Amino acid sequence: MKRHVLEVIVVEGCYDKNAVSRVVDAAIIETSGFGILNNTEKVTLLQKLAEKCGLILLMDSDRAGFFIRGRLKGMLGDSNIKHAYIPDIEGRERRKKAPSKEGKLGVEGMTGDAIIKSLEQAGATFTEANNDKPAGERITKSDLFSLGLSGGEESAKKRQDILKRLELPARLSANGMLDVINLLFTKEEFYRFLDK
Repeated sequence: MKRHVLEVIVVEGCYDKNAVSRVVDAAIIETSGFGILNNTEKVTLLQKLAEKCGLILLMDSDRAGFFIRGRLKGMLGDSNIKHAYIPDIEGRERRKKAPSKEGKLGVEGMTGDAIIKSLEQAGATFTEANNDKPAGERITKSDLFSLGLSGGEESAKKRQDILKRLELPARLSANGMLDVINLLFTKEEFYRFLDK
């Protein structure tokens, strides 16, 4: 059974995200490796999420992972950020023909127990599933549709306007936007934001 984590978990790539999402129910954001270092929109998003929900940085234990972690720490500061570290285990991930340059497994190669243990050691806030917000307060796909933010001719333009007002990445899909909005707002708060 998956464990629910309140903080947003930040990982390097999609394979790491897949490994973490197998054992944890949480919002997970990828840095796209070193791509985050030149993506001011995504850094701004991480800053907002750190303030609202808290972040857990879960990077590989190799040189690149520590470099990305260090740069993010400098960009985001220490406010509301926890650091989860995976153990140094030699080996290679199943999808790779050869081990990494340093010969260590990354997040994607960790067992579910190792991922949970690293999150526990970082001080992740584990809760019963979805107890972080009362029922009925989440924004749904139906809400986006009724607000004209999906399924209509002008939906994409309206979403872009909201993303710009929130200083969020312009490339967020409707589903991605829904995930982020549910992290940043309750339903009532989002409706008030739209009324402004």
